[in-house]
Amino acid sequence: MITFTVPDTVRGVIRSHQKASYSAMFEASSGAIKKLSPDEKYIGGDLPGFFGVLHTWGRLLQYHPHIHYIVPGGAFCKKGRQWQSSRKDYFLPEKVLAKIYKAKFLHQMKKAGLLNSIPYEARQIEWNVDCQPIGTGFESVKYLAPYVFKVAISNSRIVKVEDRTVSFKYKKVKSNRWRTCQLSVMEFIRRFLQHVLPTGFMKVRYYGFLNPCSSVSLAKIRVAIETANGARVLKIEITIKKYIPACPDCGGELEYLYSVLPYMIPPKEPG
Repeated sequence: MITFTVPDTVRGVIRSHQKASYSAMFEASSGAIKKLSPDEKYIGGDLPGFFGVLHTWGRLLQYHPHIHYIVPGGAFCKKGRQWQSSRKDYFLPEKVLAKIYKAKFLHQMKKAGLLNSIPYEARQIEWNVDCQPIGTGFESVKYLAPYVFKVAISNSRIVKVEDRTVSFKYKKVKSNRWRTCQLSVMEFIRRFLQHVLPTGFMKVRYYGFLNPCSSVSLAKIRVAIETANGARVLKIEITIKKYIPACPDCGGELEYLYSVLPYMIPPKEPG
C-alpha cells in the first residue's frame, strides 16, 4: 500500500480549492507510480495496476487529505508480454516517489492557476510518501472499504449532544482503548462539513491494467503472473462437430425447410 500526503501548510489551500486540488493529488501520485515502474532498477514493467481512495479526515475529524493506493507487487511489460515482479518487501523508493509526486503536484496546481497559493516553505521541504508491503492486501481493502461509502463519522461514535456540546468517541493510532472528544456544536459542524466532497467527484480511481479501459485484459495479466511464478500454461484444443440431423428410420440426411411453432398451429374445431 502506498500513501501520498501533503505538508500541513498546504492543507488550507486544498480545502479552499478542493476539486482542482484533489484532482492534482490523484494526477501527481498516480503519475509518480507510473513513471518509476518502467525503471529496471525497481520493477521494469511499463503497465502497473493499482487503485486509489481519497481520504480526508483523521480520527478527530481534523482535515488531513491523503490518498491510499493498493498496488499488486509488480507490473506488466508490454514489450516482452511478461510480468515483472517486485521484491516482496519493497516496491518503489519512497523518497524518489515523494520527489516526483511533489513536482507533479506543483505542476498541476500551476495549470489550475493555484501555484501562488502554495506557501514557499512547502515547495522547499521534502514531502512524505509511505510504501509498505501488506501481504495479500485483504486487510487493506477491509480498512479502506468504509471510506468509500461512509462519511467522516458514524452515528454510533456520537455519545451525546448536550448543552451545545457534541461528545464522540475515538481511538488513538495503535490503541484499542476508546477515548472521548468534546467539541462545541459549531466546531463539530465545521469539522464535519470540510470533508464533504465536491459534487460528482470520484474518490476512487483505477489505473493501469486495473482500469476498465486497459488495453491488456486481466485474464492476460493473470496468465503472465502465473507464468512468471513457474506455472505451466496448457493449450486446450476444442473441436466442435457440426450437427447434421438424420432420419431415425433410414439414416438419410434431413434437409431443413421451415419450422412450425406452437402458436402457428390452427386450433382444433370443437366436436
